Amino acid sequence: KMTVKLPADMDPAKATQLKADEKELAQRLQREGTWRHLWRIAGHYANYSVFDVPSVEALHDTLLQLPLFPYMDIEVDGLCRHPSSIHTDDR
Repeated sequence: KMTVKLPADMDPAKATQLKADEKELAQRLQREGTWRHLWRIAGHYANYSVFDVPSVEALHDTLLQLPLFPYMDIEVDGLCRHPSSIHTDDR
């Protein structure tokens, strides 16, 4: 879970640029298959995301790249494929 908390006194132009940069990187990571799922949490400036990375260190490095990272509260839970899942592309 990623919750964005921009400072109330942040320059609006800076906030707009950070959001644009974040969107560009997020979409690139999705196209590359690193950021597999991205869902907005209704009513919040937050999302649930699923990343497909080879290690915890790779996840950390990916999150550090995010332009909004300094303004995020991030909760991480490791996931693994459930043996009862019928989806063959679960990773």
